[in-house]
Amino acid sequence: MANGVGCRLIAISPRIRQQSLGIGLLALLLFSAGVYQQAAIGFDSRFVLFAQEMLRHGPSVFPTTYGEPYADYSALSTLFIWLLSLPFGQVNSFSAWLPSVIAAAVIVTLMFRLVAPYSPRWALLSIALMLMTSTFITETRAVSQDVMLAAVAFAVFYLGYAADHFAAGRRWWLILALLLLGFGIRGPIGLVIPTGMLCSYFLINRQWRRLFGFGLSAALLLAVCVGLLLWLAERSGGPAFMHDVVRMQFLGRMDGSEGVSGSLYYLTGSLGNYALAYPLALLVLAAVWLTDSRQARPALQLVHYCTAAALIVLVGLSIPQAKKARYVLPMLPLVAIIAAYPFQVAQGRVFAWLRGGMQGLWLVMPTLLIVGLLIAQRRLAEPLTSVLITLGALQVIAIVVLLKSQWRAQGLALCAILALWLVYIAAFEPVERRLYDTRTFSRAAFALVQRDPAPLVLHGLGKDAKAIKFMVNIGEDLQPLFTESIQELESVPGPAWIMMDQSDYNALHGSVLGTLQPVLSGRFDNNDFVLIHLAKH
Repeated sequence: MANGVGCRLIAISPRIRQQSLGIGLLALLLFSAGVYQQAAIGFDSRFVLFAQEMLRHGPSVFPTTYGEPYADYSALSTLFIWLLSLPFGQVNSFSAWLPSVIAAAVIVTLMFRLVAPYSPRWALLSIALMLMTSTFITETRAVSQDVMLAAVAFAVFYLGYAADHFAAGRRWWLILALLLLGFGIRGPIGLVIPTGMLCSYFLINRQWRRLFGFGLSAALLLAVCVGLLLWLAERSGGPAFMHDVVRMQFLGRMDGSEGVSGSLYYLTGSLGNYALAYPLALLVLAAVWLTDSRQARPALQLVHYCTAAALIVLVGLSIPQAKKARYVLPMLPLVAIIAAYPFQVAQGRVFAWLRGGMQGLWLVMPTLLIVGLLIAQRRLAEPLTSVLITLGALQVIAIVVLLKSQWRAQGLALCAILALWLVYIAAFEPVERRLYDTRTFSRAAFALVQRDPAPLVLHGLGKDAKAIKFMVNIGEDLQPLFTESIQELESVPGPAWIMMDQSDYNALHGSVLGTLQPVLSGRFDNNDFVLIHLAKH
């Protein structure tokens, strides 16, 4: 009996620990492949700007933009980027992405340690299904607080499980430290999600004393953290800033002012956002329910624990009105473990069908990607010859592996992973960065401003929207003027530089500003932008 759980204790062998570290290191290399000096685009721009200002002005409790504290996040994730950027003397894509990359590698390491004592094959294929998930790929190759939170949440779940099943110590101090880390990374939700996942484990095992004791301790810790956060917010920016923190980190996500999605968004949207793992997990759970699966009972119990924890994430995050696919990333390692369960079960026709279907898809994955790239090649306008040749080689290797029954599933999965990540890194990312590039236009515009100094007006860009994508590329502090309406823009005295979307410039036709010819035209964040110079009246 393992602390009332009713199972035989398993000691994790040194070999499994060494293998988990090796697999985690290989994952780290895969996740960071080709990363160094890419320009920041999209959502990354905000966090890179946070880190740039921290490099210029030093650490603070909240990140800053335009020299002012930003209410939606605490500075902990920015602090990680800042620390990793110090050796380079600047923020680059490698130092910005590395916290997310390390967090993803930690998840891989812990997944192997959790599942390998029952079956190394099950562990490897669980990891494989996670690595084939598009949301995981895009979030790992970005600045992602959600990947960091997923690592914290899975570590809490692992520690709770390991204490009962792997003869590990019950490290409450480490669990509480992880909860604090989660709060620092993601605010209140960063503490609530790992707490809920571990509480679901205690609930399934009917460990009532631990359930209520840990739940109350976590609630008390949450109250203390929230109180400290609000006190620091008031000290950082006064009562108005504290109210912004409450609105952006608490109420805005609950009441829908930060966006509204349907109650079933996560339950249904995850079929695509977290394919293949999520839909396969649903099929596996249906097969478990239909099949008498008394064999491999400890493994089946792990499936139940993962199911309960994943449901906590899905259902719990369905309550707030604001929903985004990346918010439920902490459930992915759990559903990947469930989805790979057929490779642990030796009997059952349904499980055999699922194994065959997965291996068949992995077998043809390189060919499917080759076909997709050939179809999209005209639009991509990128040299893809080396990518296509590599995919062809992977397809040949997959066919050879098909003949090796001992490593067939693992080999096919590895070929599919390499093919998918190759296409993303070598084909998709370059196109995305070319389309959404902001560095070229921003630096050219700022060079003109520096050559003939005058106030810079960002018209219609939004102080917390496209303007961030401009600021991240200039490498120094700047206080631009912001206008949203034509009336505001016409009241700007000259001399001034005005940057705006081409459509906004066209709307000025017939006005004095509309007669000014653009000094610079170009693409900015997949839109046409212009820079005009307003002379002194």
